[in-house]
Amino acid sequence: MIPDDSRQESAAQTAGQFTTTHWSVVLAAGDPRSPQAGEALETLCRAYWYPLYVYVRRRGYGVEDAQDLTQTFFARFVEKGSFELADPARGRFRTFLLHALEHFLINEWKRAHRLKRGGGTPSLSLDADDAEHRYASEPAARLTPERAYEKRWAMTLLEQVLAALRQEYTEAGNGRVFEELAELLWGKDASTSYALIGERLAMTEGAARGAMHRLRERYRERLRAAVAHTVAHADEVEDELRYLVTVVSQRD
Repeated sequence: MIPDDSRQESAAQTAGQFTTTHWSVVLAAGDPRSPQAGEALETLCRAYWYPLYVYVRRRGYGVEDAQDLTQTFFARFVEKGSFELADPARGRFRTFLLHALEHFLINEWKRAHRLKRGGGTPSLSLDADDAEHRYASEPAARLTPERAYEKRWAMTLLEQVLAALRQEYTEAGNGRVFEELAELLWGKDASTSYALIGERLAMTEGAARGAMHRLRERYRERLRAAVAHTVAHADEVEDELRYLVTVVSQRD
């Protein structure tokens, strides 16, 4: 979740995050003059397909049907000219994506069902086996499909931010620093001795605290940038952040 330090950020920094958002990728993908948008959209779909798979499974579909449905949905989603539902005014990108899936399930499942399993090669290949392996680790099905989707969406976004931050630190030669401090981003601070961490990293206690402060700052920056890509306007970032933290914090 978001660390407790100050969350303020300059307006200029926030505004700069809106040059390329998930919305702009989707809208550009429907424009034949934007050849790079299709690849960007496929990358976007690969990042967020698992929360939708969780939703389909929670709707009661079996493993094979859920795999086929999710894969077919995204295969059609990346096709040019299939973005009639893409409208930033409709709200958050996560909500748009879920509504697009619901639309697909209601209006196109019959046509998808006529395709025999393995009988059509989707244009976007997803790791269906990995999906079910991950789904087996999900909590008992007490959440509604919608709430399960939103929680998995939030966790996916946080996992992506953490992975990007790990890569950033590793490439800068600070991989050990990240591994020692990363757990503190999630609130595991009370029983942790910065003196001990500093000893393990061959630095003073004060230096360890400073490294933690810098990690938290960078984490907040990356998290805000990630959230900014999922909303249509800069003034929606704070509300979306608060909502995602609430979703992650709720018990299953």
